[in-house]
Amino acid sequence: MNKRTLIQSALALALATSFSAGVLAQDKPLKVGVTAGPHAKIFEQVKKIAEKDGLKIQIVEFSDYIQPNAALAAGDLDANSYQHKPFLDLQVKDRGYKIVSVGYTVNFPIGLYSKKVKSLAELKEGARFGIPNDPTNGGRVLLVLQDKGLIKLKPEAGLKATPLDVIENPKKLRFVELEAAQLARSLDDLDASAVNTNFALSAGLNPKDAIAQESAKSPYVNILAVREADKDKPWVAKLVKAYHSDEIRKYIQTEFKGSVLAGF
Repeated sequence: MNKRTLIQSALALALATSFSAGVLAQDKPLKVGVTAGPHAKIFEQVKKIAEKDGLKIQIVEFSDYIQPNAALAAGDLDANSYQHKPFLDLQVKDRGYKIVSVGYTVNFPIGLYSKKVKSLAELKEGARFGIPNDPTNGGRVLLVLQDKGLIKLKPEAGLKATPLDVIENPKKLRFVELEAAQLARSLDDLDASAVNTNFALSAGLNPKDAIAQESAKSPYVNILAVREADKDKPWVAKLVKAYHSDEIRKYIQTEFKGSVLAGF
């Protein structure tokens, strides 16, 4: 009987320890990387909704587009919300990250801004035009400029177009490649610049004041990303559910008044 009691006690202790560890694991908040501005604001609301479903979230803000994926791949984050699918695809190809998209978030139609002209037609020959220096967003801006009739790209360039793919440039625009986060702050030194909406809002720019804007029909809807090994875990489904709630859709519509669009 003593031996049986000892075995039962050991099993009970093991179960209790396992249960305790599970509770502690759930109590540890998920770290979600975002860029400052709309992504951070939206996730503050997602955090509140997720907590009702037992999901605790710690928001980690970044000021650039490179570090959130590096931190996610390294295990310093559990998820991130700041990028569109073409950007992630390029990062995966170039850096070998095991990161996947698990849901759409929002769309930021990229805007073209200037403190010197009020329309693209007013740009003078040789104007200095700022574009993001990461290949995906840089190509995105060049496609916008082509759509607006300022340049023509090689037909095969596609979403990854670079200034080297420009085959017609009547205004002889000079492209200045800078980090996306720096473009809004560089408007004084440029004739015009493309600025991602999240960085435009952070810099106090009003998207309604853009001299031109990307078409709403765009492949650049932003995504929620996690490590491939985590994509089927229950917390991922809860996180996506919280983001895709009616409360978040309404918040986006009310808070950003059309400058940020729900992509889900």
